[in-house]
Amino acid sequence: MPESKLRTQSMDFAVSIINLVKQLKAGRESIISNQIGRSGTSIGANIREAQYAHGRADFIAKLQIALKEANETGYWLELLFKTDYLSEADYKMLDSACTSIRVMLISSINTAKENLK
Repeated sequence: MPESKLRTQSMDFAVSIINLVKQLKAGRESIISNQIGRSGTSIGANIREAQYAHGRADFIAKLQIALKEANETGYWLELLFKTDYLSEADYKMLDSACTSIRVMLISSINTAKENLK
């Protein structure tokens, strides 16, 4: 799989999440930071795993896992915003990036499913 917009954006997003986790831990927040650290970096890891999938069904499954992780990450971002750990500007920027990844994942999954037929 050549370098794609989805892979690039998921890597950039993971870097943003790691920086967010550093900031949260510096402020002594550890519950949500651990959760968002795992889900936010797992998105790109699963997209990368899809590169060497054992067939189309495995490829789709890996992308679906990435989609679930992106959805979970969106939840943690909203929770951080609603509990004043994230400013509105930071929340909007991170949520927009997460939403963009979800949209691309949904499109990729749908295309892969169509190609199964």
